[in-house]
Amino acid sequence: MALDARIRELGSRHQSLEQAIQDEMRRPHADDLRLKELKRQKLRLKEQIESLRQQVH
Repeated sequence: MALDARIRELGSRHQSLEQAIQDEMRRPHADDLRLKELKRQKLRLKEQIESLRQQVH
């Protein structure tokens, strides 16, 4: 199903953003603006995933 594939793709991107956030937080002088943007993107993806999951059910 196309929606399932899209959900998996977004989930993969969501996980990549989580890793980028963790990497940035480990830096001695984490870039707060970069962290904020990464978190905003991650939240946007989460919202898209939830919306698609509701369409499937």
